[in-house]
Amino acid sequence: MTTGWLEFLASRGARVSPPSTIDFGDPEGELRSAQSGNVIAPLAHLATLGFSGVDAVEFLQGQLSCDVQGLDSSHGAHGCYCTPQGRMLANFLLWRDEDELRMALAADVAAAVQKRLQMFVLRSKVKIVALAPDFVLLGVAGAAGTRALQQAMGAAPKESMSLVSAGGGTAIRLLGERFLVAARSEDAQALWGQLAKALVPVGTAAWQWLDIIAGMPLVTSPTQDQFIPQMTNLELIGGINFRKGCYTGQEIIARTQYRGTVKRRMYLAHVACGEARAGDQVVGSGGGESGGGIVLNSAPSPEGGCDVLAVLQSASAGAGDLHLRAPDGPLLELRPLPYGIV
Repeated sequence: MTTGWLEFLASRGARVSPPSTIDFGDPEGELRSAQSGNVIAPLAHLATLGFSGVDAVEFLQGQLSCDVQGLDSSHGAHGCYCTPQGRMLANFLLWRDEDELRMALAADVAAAVQKRLQMFVLRSKVKIVALAPDFVLLGVAGAAGTRALQQAMGAAPKESMSLVSAGGGTAIRLLGERFLVAARSEDAQALWGQLAKALVPVGTAAWQWLDIIAGMPLVTSPTQDQFIPQMTNLELIGGINFRKGCYTGQEIIARTQYRGTVKRRMYLAHVACGEARAGDQVVGSGGGESGGGIVLNSAPSPEGGCDVLAVLQSASAGAGDLHLRAPDGPLLELRPLPYGIV
């Protein structure tokens, strides 16, 4: 984010807590607004990498889990970047912007992912750049959000993962009636001014809660190199293409899929008291390894407490009686995801 962008948000009532938390002075009220829909949020917890050069598509095709070669200018794609052992270093949203590719991922892993990818460019004609501070990401949700995008940009994407580039920005439709909007800082300020006339501004935590109840995982620094993609349900939201050629980690990921050896999955849970953090352990009441879980994402809940996405052993999830950090810690109440777990 640029200083100009932060100053703009501050002029609209935002409070900024470095490195990546923003609210508008009423976090609890903002959560209630997110629960009822029709909100706009600055996505300060995400960063964007840009890929350009004649070999960019071919290079990324051999690195990422999604079909980069099949990506057109009217659709985005979920995907992940893994180690050779199939462990996720990041997951992301990828889309085309004219002759370049854009990748939105967790801000706290973006620099490390950029550095690692750069190591494998070698003689390929690929340029990888961090698009901050000139590039801004916004979140828009709700039926009023759809109408507001239509007015501000001239159109709004209608189907999941479809995109529209117009009016100074690119809008990608996420699962449900939510959108990620990408724009350069000056254009983002103009878009915000138009969209906020119809939508309630909310902070980072409110948007993270919307991601959690939508079952959308986000690998951050505390959970890097811990999960095979299927453990975070990534293939269930279209983040793995099993028909493309080889890419880093592909052998392990494909073997896991076709041998049916996914014994851990990502679940949605509510914790009525206490605060959960990414990387926190989840254990059964008996302790030991029986619980076998890790919190992937957490955000305050409109009900109080917090809602989490946690990767759990499926057998333990079925048995219930799971606790945060210790056998006598806060209880996890499992709740249904908006999609089925195979």
